[in-house]
Amino acid sequence: MDNEAQCVIDNLVDAVEACEFGRRVVRGKLGGEATMVVVSGIGKSNAAAATQLAIQNGADVIINIGVAGALDSSIEVADIYEVDSAVQYDFDLSAVNGTMVGTLDERSTPYIPLSVTGMYPAKSIGTGDKFNDSDDDNDLLMNVLTCALRDMECAAVAHVCERAGVRCVAFKCITDVRGKGAMTGQYVDNLRRCLAKLTAEVPAIFAHV
Repeated sequence: MDNEAQCVIDNLVDAVEACEFGRRVVRGKLGGEATMVVVSGIGKSNAAAATQLAIQNGADVIINIGVAGALDSSIEVADIYEVDSAVQYDFDLSAVNGTMVGTLDERSTPYIPLSVTGMYPAKSIGTGDKFNDSDDDNDLLMNVLTCALRDMECAAVAHVCERAGVRCVAFKCITDVRGKGAMTGQYVDNLRRCLAKLTAEVPAIFAHV
Protein backbone atom coordinates (compact mmCIF):
# COMPACT_ATOMS: atom_id res chain seq x y z
CA MET A 1 0.00 0.00 0.00
CA ASP A 2 1.09 3.61 -0.48
CA ASN A 3 1.08 4.19 3.27
CA GLU A 4 3.40 1.20 3.83
CA ALA A 5 5.77 2.40 1.12
CA GLN A 6 5.74 5.85 2.68
CA CYS A 7 7.53 4.39 5.71
CA VAL A 8 10.58 3.99 3.48
CA ILE A 9 10.04 7.03 1.26
CA ASP A 10 9.99 9.35 4.28
CA ASN A 11 13.54 8.20 5.05
CA LEU A 12 14.93 8.74 1.55
CA VAL A 13 17.39 11.50 0.71
CA ASP A 14 17.13 13.23 -2.69
CA ALA A 15 13.95 11.35 -3.55
CA VAL A 16 12.74 11.48 -7.15
CA GLU A 17 9.34 10.04 -8.07
CA ALA A 18 8.20 8.56 -11.38
CA CYS A 19 5.55 6.28 -12.83
CA GLU A 20 6.90 3.10 -14.45
CA PHE A 21 4.58 0.56 -16.06
CA GLY A 22 1.72 2.09 -14.13
CA ARG A 23 3.45 1.84 -10.76
CA ARG A 24 4.68 4.54 -8.41
CA VAL A 25 8.47 4.34 -8.18
CA VAL A 26 10.59 6.53 -5.90
CA ARG A 27 14.38 6.57 -6.10
CA GLY A 28 16.77 8.10 -3.60
CA LYS A 29 19.39 7.18 -1.04
CA LEU A 30 18.97 5.58 2.35
CA GLY A 31 21.99 5.19 4.57
CA GLY A 32 24.11 6.28 1.64
CA GLU A 33 22.90 3.40 -0.53
CA ALA A 34 20.90 3.77 -3.75
CA THR A 35 17.35 2.72 -2.94
CA MET A 36 14.35 2.16 -5.20
CA VAL A 37 10.86 1.96 -3.73
CA VAL A 38 8.26 0.26 -5.91
CA VAL A 39 4.69 0.60 -4.64
CA SER A 40 3.06 -2.65 -5.66
CA GLY A 41 -0.54 -2.29 -4.56
CA ILE A 42 -2.41 -5.00 -2.69
CA GLY A 43 -2.26 -8.71 -3.54
CA LYS A 44 0.04 -11.36 -4.92
CA SER A 45 -0.04 -10.47 -8.62
CA ASN A 46 0.71 -6.83 -7.83
CA ALA A 47 3.53 -7.84 -5.50
CA ALA A 48 5.08 -10.22 -8.02
CA ALA A 49 4.99 -7.66 -10.84
CA ALA A 50 6.50 -4.94 -8.65
CA THR A 51 9.26 -7.28 -7.47
CA GLN A 52 10.16 -8.22 -11.05
CA LEU A 53 10.26 -4.52 -11.98
CA ALA A 54 12.71 -3.81 -9.17
CA ILE A 55 14.91 -6.76 -10.11
CA GLN A 56 14.97 -5.73 -13.77
CA ASN A 57 16.11 -2.29 -12.60
CA GLY A 58 19.15 -3.92 -11.00
CA ALA A 59 18.11 -4.54 -7.39
CA ASP A 60 20.53 -6.89 -5.64
CA VAL A 61 18.30 -7.28 -2.58
CA ILE A 62 14.55 -6.96 -2.21
CA ILE A 63 13.23 -5.65 1.12
CA ASN A 64 9.53 -6.22 1.73
CA ILE A 65 8.29 -3.88 4.47
CA GLY A 66 4.72 -3.59 5.70
CA VAL A 67 2.06 -4.73 8.13
CA ALA A 68 0.65 -8.19 8.79
CA GLY A 69 -1.77 -10.05 10.99
CA ALA A 70 -0.71 -12.55 13.65
CA LEU A 71 -2.22 -15.97 14.36
CA ASP A 72 -0.29 -16.61 17.59
CA SER A 73 -2.03 -14.94 20.55
CA SER A 74 1.30 -14.46 22.34
CA ILE A 75 2.29 -11.89 19.70
CA GLU A 76 1.60 -8.26 20.55
CA VAL A 77 0.27 -5.49 18.32
CA ALA A 78 3.08 -3.27 16.94
CA ASP A 79 5.72 -5.99 17.38
CA ILE A 80 8.03 -6.26 14.37
CA TYR A 81 9.03 -9.66 12.98
CA GLU A 82 11.29 -10.85 10.22
CA VAL A 83 10.02 -13.57 7.92
CA ASP A 84 12.10 -16.74 7.58
CA SER A 85 9.71 -18.61 5.27
CA ALA A 86 6.58 -17.82 3.30
CA VAL A 87 3.81 -19.93 1.77
CA GLN A 88 0.94 -19.14 -0.61
CA TYR A 89 -1.88 -20.74 1.37
CA ASP A 90 -4.49 -20.16 -1.36
CA PHE A 91 -2.45 -22.09 -3.96
CA ASP A 92 -3.55 -25.71 -4.15
CA LEU A 93 -2.58 -28.46 -6.63
CA SER A 94 -3.29 -31.30 -4.20
CA ALA A 95 -6.21 -32.64 -6.26
CA VAL A 96 -3.89 -32.99 -9.29
CA ASN A 97 -0.62 -34.26 -7.85
CA GLY A 98 -1.17 -34.84 -4.13
CA THR A 99 1.25 -32.13 -3.03
CA MET A 100 0.77 -30.17 0.18
CA VAL A 101 -1.34 -27.01 -0.05
CA GLY A 102 0.84 -24.08 -1.09
CA THR A 103 3.36 -26.15 -3.06
CA LEU A 104 4.09 -24.43 -6.35
CA ASP A 105 4.48 -26.73 -9.35
CA GLU A 106 8.22 -26.18 -9.65
CA ARG A 107 8.88 -26.75 -5.91
CA SER A 108 8.86 -29.77 -3.58
CA THR A 109 7.83 -27.81 -0.48
CA PRO A 110 5.35 -24.97 0.08
CA TYR A 111 7.82 -23.01 2.21
CA ILE A 112 9.84 -20.40 0.32
CA PRO A 113 12.89 -19.39 2.37
CA LEU A 114 13.85 -15.77 3.00
CA SER A 115 17.05 -14.28 4.36
CA VAL A 116 17.01 -13.04 7.97
CA THR A 117 19.25 -10.49 9.67
CA GLY A 118 18.63 -11.42 13.32
CA MET A 119 17.48 -7.90 14.10
CA TYR A 120 13.99 -9.11 15.10
CA PRO A 121 12.47 -12.51 15.94
CA ALA A 122 11.69 -14.55 12.82
CA LYS A 123 8.34 -16.17 11.98
CA SER A 124 6.75 -17.96 9.03
CA ILE A 125 4.04 -16.18 7.06
CA GLY A 126 1.08 -17.33 5.00
CA THR A 127 0.17 -15.17 2.00
CA GLY A 128 -3.16 -15.14 0.20
CA ASP A 129 -5.41 -12.85 -1.79
CA LYS A 130 -7.83 -12.60 1.12
CA PHE A 131 -8.38 -10.27 4.06
CA ASN A 132 -10.66 -12.07 6.47
CA ASP A 133 -10.96 -13.74 9.86
CA SER A 134 -12.10 -17.08 8.45
CA ASP A 135 -11.85 -20.02 10.86
CA ASP A 136 -11.14 -22.35 7.92
CA ASP A 137 -8.28 -20.20 6.63
CA ASN A 138 -6.84 -19.69 10.10
CA ASP A 139 -7.02 -23.43 10.84
CA LEU A 140 -5.15 -24.18 7.60
CA LEU A 141 -2.53 -21.56 8.37
CA MET A 142 -1.98 -22.50 12.00
CA ASN A 143 -2.50 -26.25 12.14
CA VAL A 144 -1.49 -27.45 8.68
CA LEU A 145 1.05 -24.92 7.44
CA THR A 146 2.17 -23.80 10.94
CA CYS A 147 2.33 -20.13 9.99
CA ALA A 148 2.45 -17.49 12.72
CA LEU A 149 1.69 -14.49 10.49
CA ARG A 150 -0.51 -13.77 7.46
CA ASP A 151 -0.49 -11.10 4.76
CA MET A 152 -1.32 -10.59 1.08
CA GLU A 153 2.09 -10.07 -0.58
CA CYS A 154 5.17 -11.60 1.05
CA ALA A 155 5.19 -15.10 -0.45
CA ALA A 156 4.72 -13.70 -3.95
CA VAL A 157 7.70 -11.38 -3.44
CA ALA A 158 9.78 -14.27 -2.10
CA HIS A 159 8.76 -16.52 -5.01
CA VAL A 160 9.94 -14.03 -7.65
CA CYS A 161 13.19 -13.48 -5.77
CA GLU A 162 13.83 -17.21 -5.48
CA ARG A 163 13.33 -17.72 -9.21
CA ALA A 164 15.62 -14.77 -10.00
CA GLY A 165 18.31 -15.71 -7.47
CA VAL A 166 17.95 -12.40 -5.62
CA ARG A 167 18.19 -12.08 -1.85
CA CYS A 168 14.86 -11.33 -0.16
CA VAL A 169 14.19 -10.06 3.36
CA ALA A 170 10.86 -9.08 4.91
CA PHE A 171 9.87 -7.10 7.98
CA LYS A 172 6.27 -7.06 9.23
CA CYS A 173 4.69 -4.92 11.95
CA ILE A 174 1.65 -6.55 13.55
CA THR A 175 -1.66 -4.68 13.27
CA ASP A 176 -4.03 -7.43 14.42
CA VAL A 177 -3.84 -10.62 16.45
CA ARG A 178 -6.22 -13.56 16.25
CA GLY A 179 -8.21 -14.03 19.46
CA LYS A 180 -7.96 -10.38 20.52
CA GLY A 181 -11.09 -9.11 18.78
CA ALA A 182 -12.18 -8.79 15.16
CA MET A 183 -9.01 -8.67 13.07
CA THR A 184 -10.44 -6.12 10.64
CA GLY A 185 -11.32 -3.78 13.52
CA GLN A 186 -7.90 -4.21 15.08
CA TYR A 187 -6.29 -3.46 11.73
CA VAL A 188 -8.14 -0.15 11.39
CA ASP A 189 -7.42 0.83 14.99
CA ASN A 190 -3.71 -0.05 14.94
CA LEU A 191 -2.56 0.73 11.38
CA ARG A 192 -1.36 4.29 12.03
CA ARG A 193 0.62 3.23 15.10
CA CYS A 194 2.32 0.41 13.18
CA LEU A 195 3.19 2.61 10.21
CA ALA A 196 4.77 5.17 12.54
CA LYS A 197 6.86 2.44 14.17
CA LEU A 198 8.04 1.10 10.80
CA THR A 199 8.99 4.61 9.66
CA ALA A 200 11.13 5.04 12.76
CA GLU A 201 12.75 1.62 12.35
CA VAL A 202 13.53 1.80 8.61
CA PRO A 203 17.02 3.37 8.95
CA ALA A 204 18.12 0.62 11.34
CA ILE A 205 16.52 -2.07 9.18
CA PHE A 206 18.35 -0.91 6.07
CA ALA A 207 21.64 -0.66 7.99
CA HIS A 208 21.30 -4.32 9.04
CA VAL A 209 20.33 -5.56 5.58
